[in-house]
Amino acid sequence: MTSKSDWSSLKQFRFGDSPELADRLAALVVVGVKTATCSAEVHGFEAEIGERQVVLCGQGRPVAVIETLSFDVLHLDAVTPAQAACEGEGDLSYAYWFDAHKAYFQREGTYAPDMKVIFEKFRLVDVLDSGFAARAPEYLKVERAKALAAGYTALGADS
Repeated sequence: MTSKSDWSSLKQFRFGDSPELADRLAALVVVGVKTATCSAEVHGFEAEIGERQVVLCGQGRPVAVIETLSFDVLHLDAVTPAQAACEGEGDLSYAYWFDAHKAYFQREGTYAPDMKVIFEKFRLVDVLDSGFAARAPEYLKVERAKALAAGYTALGADS
């Protein structure tokens, strides 16, 4: 684990638009399945390549440090299935990714059929909260089960 002095000066953020979504997405980062994210282009770039940032859980506690590796600016419907899977969400399918992101962008008021997104790849540098990390695999299990229950079956019933 990184000492606080190593990360305390880094920019801090949480994923999503609710504490529950922040916890879910942070857990996917901590277990290593979420290595990308995207945002509406209208928000601009929120990081720079090589920049390290602290991921917060829904309660605002630091849980991980990530490092931005690359960006792609593209239309929402041009995100590839491989890119969508890098976000680690649902059943890893493009269909799940698109539906979840369309709903998110609608909630924040940025959705348009021809919208552009900033697709960011990152890597996990360190886990800062061992208690959160111990619970993270359960978040992943619930994530996959909810996707399956909603009819997204790319991973099958045994995932």
